[in-house]
Amino acid sequence: MSDADANTAPTAAAGNPAFDDPAYRTGIIELLGLLASGEIIACERLAEDAKMAPDLRTKVEVAAMATSEFGHFIQLRDRLVELGEEPYARMTPFAATFEAFHAKTRPADYLEGLVKAFVFDGLAADFYREIAAYLDTDTRQLVLDTMSGTGSSEFVIDEVRGAIETDPKVGGRLALWGRRLMGEALSQAQMVVAERDDLSALLVGGVDSPGMDLAAIGRMFTRLTDAHAARMDRLGLAS
Repeated sequence: MSDADANTAPTAAAGNPAFDDPAYRTGIIELLGLLASGEIIACERLAEDAKMAPDLRTKVEVAAMATSEFGHFIQLRDRLVELGEEPYARMTPFAATFEAFHAKTRPADYLEGLVKAFVFDGLAADFYREIAAYLDTDTRQLVLDTMSGTGSSEFVIDEVRGAIETDPKVGGRLALWGRRLMGEALSQAQMVVAERDDLSALLVGGVDSPGMDLAAIGRMFTRLTDAHAARMDRLGLAS
């Protein structure tokens, strides 16, 4: 389905009582716009990072990660079209936030690029899976499918661990880099949710759709931090 068909397409919300709530529907549209924006920008950044790869094999591996992100973007874009939305208009409000994050976390070399992809991809997947628990069934499945990762975990782990084995000093530098990435990513997630009322309502809920209270949100961020530590450990890095 093309973007031009958005106005004539039957909406995917038809028959879904969750979408009878205008605030919920708006929150879902914002979430899909957020995810789609993040995926296409991640694709672009990975394609740039591939240029720093030391050889053709690793260049292809990173390019494959970018291709996976693009595939996720297509699913999200098409869902917005099915809902009768113009996808790029819904993505645009989030573009500056993602661009600012990537500007602050520009990798200095190939290894930093790999760690960034691994850390940010994992954190984003964890964060959106947490949100998915409060979504309608169709949207939940789409979020879980598109946040399933890039299939690059073992490749990144082998590359980073191999580099540390060759030069142990690399481990300290990459560990600091991983901590910085985590801090920036958590700040970004909190800022995006706080700035978008309907998006934050998906988390905190309402009278008919209870969500998280402040204690539950605190526990969620604890789980995100613990999962990050586990990922860093897989890379052979201290968190």
